[in-house]
Amino acid sequence: MSRLLDLLLTAEPLQRARLLQAGLALVVMGTGVAAMHYFVWVGVAAQEPVLWWSALTLAGMVVFYGLIRSGWSRRWADPTLTVPQMLFALSSGAVAYTLLGAGRGAVFPVVMVVLMFGMFVVSPRQMRWLSVYAVLLFGCTMALMAATHPRAYPVVIEVGHFLLVATMMPAMSMLAARLSRIRNRSRLQRAELAQALARLREHTTRDELTGLINKRHMQQLMDQEHQRCVRSGQSFCLAVLDIDRFKPVNEVHGYTVGDAVLRAVAQEALRHVRVSDTLSRWGGEEFVLMMSDTRAALARGGLERLHQKVGALRILHGTAAVGITLSAGMAEHHAGESVAQTLERAERALQEAKSQGYDRVVVAP
Repeated sequence: MSRLLDLLLTAEPLQRARLLQAGLALVVMGTGVAAMHYFVWVGVAAQEPVLWWSALTLAGMVVFYGLIRSGWSRRWADPTLTVPQMLFALSSGAVAYTLLGAGRGAVFPVVMVVLMFGMFVVSPRQMRWLSVYAVLLFGCTMALMAATHPRAYPVVIEVGHFLLVATMMPAMSMLAARLSRIRNRSRLQRAELAQALARLREHTTRDELTGLINKRHMQQLMDQEHQRCVRSGQSFCLAVLDIDRFKPVNEVHGYTVGDAVLRAVAQEALRHVRVSDTLSRWGGEEFVLMMSDTRAALARGGLERLHQKVGALRILHGTAAVGITLSAGMAEHHAGESVAQTLERAERALQEAKSQGYDRVVVAP
């Protein structure tokens, strides 16, 4: 059953939705064909013209289905071919009107279904043009039949039918416009909700001051990197970075300058890490850098460059420039070791850097 559905509707979700819509249209027209043959059975319509009409109508709908199933319709702005299908169905309904005689009123419900089918898909402008086409088409059809077959299609009856069509079509067009506004409003609300969720996700994963990944999210990323390395056999390095003597900066210059220093360090550090590396604010003036797919020997060179660039920063405060230095401890992850253990070795290396006089990088053994 699943293979049959894939054969008829494909496995692609969007294409399957298009084909389901085309299949529904085919079912609607198939119902109309069955109704036509009922009128043949009761003696209202002639059999041979109805057979030709049925064959052409069903063949046309099958062609539309084939164009969509083959993917040919994708070259059009509307791959569902909704408007062409509606034009074909309305034209087919007008021909059916000429064949049914006394039973011609049965065409109107089918036309209504066709228009309702389009209300949920086409734009208000397209619906207006379809309504104009339907009014003109059925108006000309009714005038022709009243002129050529006045006994079966009396003028007074055809005028009444035309007034019905001329009222029904604009009403459907207005309803389509209203539905379009509702769809647009719903689409806008979904977009706003998605933006709100994105902002919320940003707040829960980012440090508000520096814009870096926060500690909680960094812990998740380190755990994921650890699991990846367990599977692949590769390694990674963790570095803990600390702004030297940051407390006096706050005490002397104030917390506003301290915040500016943190932002400047974060921005400068980001400029000198690889795209595959991840930098986070760990807390206070401390940062953690995760360097993926690298060994300590290579990682140290990148960390030294970052250390030098950050050390060259000068944060302007009034007429003075605040200079800072950075101490860092780094550890390469060892097989069988947990993330917490690797991070602990990096923190011990940081303490060693500070005990040696600050402003340096130390790599844990």
